[in-house]
Amino acid sequence: MKLLFLTLCAAFLFACNNKDNKINKINKKSGNLFSSIVDNTITPESLKEEQNLTTMKFNMDTINYGTVTEDTDNLVKFTVYNTGKNPLRIEKVSASCGCTTVKEPENEIPVGGSDQIEVNFHPKVGQLNSQEKTVTVLANTEPQMKAVKIKAFVVPIK
Repeated sequence: MKLLFLTLCAAFLFACNNKDNKINKINKKSGNLFSSIVDNTITPESLKEEQNLTTMKFNMDTINYGTVTEDTDNLVKFTVYNTGKNPLRIEKVSASCGCTTVKEPENEIPVGGSDQIEVNFHPKVGQLNSQEKTVTVLANTEPQMKAVKIKAFVVPIK
């Protein structure tokens, strides 16, 4: 009985120290997690699918208002496209300053669909010369945030 017990213990220790043991190891070349217990490889792509992530694209990276007058509304709309495989949810659209307001889409954007984001730049009195701002879009995408730059040259009211 002792001999059987010692044999089982030795076999267990040998199995635990086996360098070829592939239980829950990470492949150093690909970074993928694999296991010999479950034949299921976890990849970054499969994790994105599970999280319902998608991709988006804008029709412009920069909104250039050109020359505008202080204390005026300057409205521009840009288009956001769902270029991924899941519905696009715009979670938040924000501007880098109080002189810029935004209106985000109210509904999810279906795969292959598009919608518009309105950006109103209203420079305050005294907010003159070259202005650069940012509109940031937060969505269920990878990366989660994408920005559009705003440029304008503000002149005084005549």
